[in-house]
Amino acid sequence: MGNQVEKLTHLSYEEVPTADPNGFDTEEDGPRIGVSYIFSTDDDELDDNGGIDKDQNQEEQHYDKRNEIECAVFRRDECIYEKSSKAVDMGTYSPENLLNKCKPGDLVEFVATGQYPHWAVYVGDFQVVHLHRAEVKNSFLTDASQGRRGRIVNDLYKLKPLNPDVVVQSALEQVGVKERELSWRNSECFAAWCKFGKREFKIGGEIRIGKQPYRLKIQLSEKKNHVLEFQSLEDLIMERRRNDQIGRAVVIHELANHLNCVEEIRNEHLAN
Repeated sequence: MGNQVEKLTHLSYEEVPTADPNGFDTEEDGPRIGVSYIFSTDDDELDDNGGIDKDQNQEEQHYDKRNEIECAVFRRDECIYEKSSKAVDMGTYSPENLLNKCKPGDLVEFVATGQYPHWAVYVGDFQVVHLHRAEVKNSFLTDASQGRRGRIVNDLYKLKPLNPDVVVQSALEQVGVKERELSWRNSECFAAWCKFGKREFKIGGEIRIGKQPYRLKIQLSEKKNHVLEFQSLEDLIMERRRNDQIGRAVVIHELANHLNCVEEIRNEHLAN
């Protein structure tokens, strides 16, 4: 690699290593080890328009809430994040209507089909602070949305928030930070750090050694779920955001293919 650091990517669940090196889990339907995104960024803004064509930028982007993935995050036995229609309001609004609901210090999430969610901190006066294209920027909320629908997501993380004034101050103090100065891999990690002040949201905030204390529980149906384990919250967020970007239907398809493959390997191993 020389002086170049390879960007680690995760393409499908078929590539996620199982806990057992033989290719299947030692416990039936047990959790699998998630990918470590040590050198990777998501990220949601890979070009000047965040992945959105210039002709589409002024139009409302398509979003189908039926393709949204419900999931929960646990640190050991404590639930620290939950996204489900039963736990929080999953409704989305146009940027103009969202402005009427925002208060300084609120976390805002913009969503569109096939795109990474984009998070921002509302700081008042119709403006947000957000991590966009490797720079922390102060933008008008309507501009930051880039035509995507949005919602307030203060309650997704089950962590104690900082005082709204502190949240706004933390966000504004970072405006202008960019590229190698950045301490966050994506817009969500930045916004959540401003809101909760936890080092776990920062790059390298946790050492990736030992057991995997974090679990991502993906709800596939009312009675069926799938669990992945991670060594850091940072890695888990990267995987969860990837799932949000590809959508529920693709995630279920990937998992079905992986689990069928694991079952075939298990049966072959038992037969021998």
